[in-house]
Amino acid sequence: MKPFATITVIGKDKTGVVARVTSFLFEQQANIEALEEQVTRGQFSMTVQVSWKPGQLNADSVRAGLERLARMLGMEIRIRFTEPSRRQRMSIMVTRESHCLEGLLAAIQAGRINAEATVILANRRELQAVARRHRVPFLIVPWENRAKAEQRALKHLNGHEIDFIVLARFMKILSPNFVWRYKNKIINIHPSLLPSFPGPQAYRQAYEQGVKIIGVTAHFVTMRLDEGPIIAQGSFNVRPNWGLKEIVAAGQRLEARVLLKAVKLYLARRLDVYWGIVKQV
Repeated sequence: MKPFATITVIGKDKTGVVARVTSFLFEQQANIEALEEQVTRGQFSMTVQVSWKPGQLNADSVRAGLERLARMLGMEIRIRFTEPSRRQRMSIMVTRESHCLEGLLAAIQAGRINAEATVILANRRELQAVARRHRVPFLIVPWENRAKAEQRALKHLNGHEIDFIVLARFMKILSPNFVWRYKNKIINIHPSLLPSFPGPQAYRQAYEQGVKIIGVTAHFVTMRLDEGPIIAQGSFNVRPNWGLKEIVAAGQRLEARVLLKAVKLYLARRLDVYWGIVKQV
C-alpha cells in the first residue's frame, strides 16, 4: 500500500515557498496528490497531500528535511503520515449544550458514522459526564486568553493525530491562526439559514423579527464568522403559539440532525470546495 502524508506550511508570506517545498518533495520521490495555498493579510498557508510508491519513502529523511526547510524559511512546517483506509480521527469541540454532542456520539456507537471520536475539547466542564458515559477522553482548555487557549488546543489535536474537527455548539470564535491549520476540515453548526442572522443569538433574532420559517446551517469554518462554505441546511415552520423556548427546542433537535448529515457527507468524501462553494461530487 502507498504511504500518504499531509503537510501544512504556515508563516509570513514570502517569495518561493511553494517552489522550495515542492522541489524538496520531488527530491524525496513524493507524488503530489493535491495542493492548496492562500495568502490572507500577509499570512501564507499551504496544505499539500503527497504519496510515495511502496518502498520509496524514507520518513526520517523527509521529516529532517522539512525541519531544515522550516528553519531556512522561518515558517512552521508540519507533516502527518496517514493511511487512507483507516477510520478518520475526529475531535469534537463543545461548550455546554449537549444535543449535538449526544447526537454525534450516539451515531458513532450505532455505526452510522465511520469515524473515531478521539477526543472532546471543551472550554467548560458541563459536558464531562457525557464524555465519560461514552468513554471518550475529555480535555478542558480554558478560553480566557484565546491565543494561549488555541496553542494548547492545537497541541492536543496534534498529539491525538486529529484528521478533522466538529464544533458541536462550541461558543468561541477561532482565529485565522487556528483555522489555517485545518482548512475545510472544521465543521460548524449554526442556528440560522445563513447568511441570515450570524452570531450567537440567531434564534432570538429570528423570534424578534417574527420569522415564520427558521433553519440551521452546517458549514466549513473560515476566517470570516459564520460565512464559510455551506455543507447542509434544514428548516422548520414556526407555529403561531410558539415562544422563544419552543423555537430553541425545535432548533436544537434540527441542529443535531443537520450536523450529523454534514459529517456523513464529509466522511463519504462527497464534498468539494470550489471558489467558496461546497459541491457534492
